[in-house]
Amino acid sequence: MNKSQLIDALAARLGDRRTAATAVDGLLSTIVDTVKAGESVSLTGFGVFEPRARAARVGRNPRTGQTVAVPAATVPAFRPGTGFKTAVGGNASAPPSRATRTRAAAAAVSAPAEPAKATKAAKPAKPAKPGKAAKADAKPAAAKKARKDAKAEAKAQARKKAKK
Repeated sequence: MNKSQLIDALAARLGDRRTAATAVDGLLSTIVDTVKAGESVSLTGFGVFEPRARAARVGRNPRTGQTVAVPAATVPAFRPGTGFKTAVGGNASAPPSRATRTRAAAAAVSAPAEPAKATKAAKPAKPAKPGKAAKADAKPAAAKKARKDAKAEAKAQARKKAKK
């Protein structure tokens, strides 16, 4: 759904397209201005529009492989509310509400504890095979790292030759 379709859907409820367009434009501009000012807009049950600060970092140009300084930025973000999540994803993925958790905790406290059931003793663990331990010791981590580094160096040199 795009903006004009949203206006049409709202106009069907309100009865007037001009009023619907004004309402949608006003809502969007208010959200943008508030988030731009560094504040968040919280719509209970729907979600929160908020600014998020991203730190400066060093990125890499995927085409050339050169490092590039990426400046710090403030970006808009949206966190959906539980009502919105429940409406879209159904009840299976929604966590229980705070009231439900509180009632469940109160019921657990007021209910008497049940005696623990007797269980069978656990079986002893099987001994490790001698061949497996020898193989693990045969390849120390340092040797693996050296092979990995050599492979990466060879790839880097191949890329340099391919550029020329």
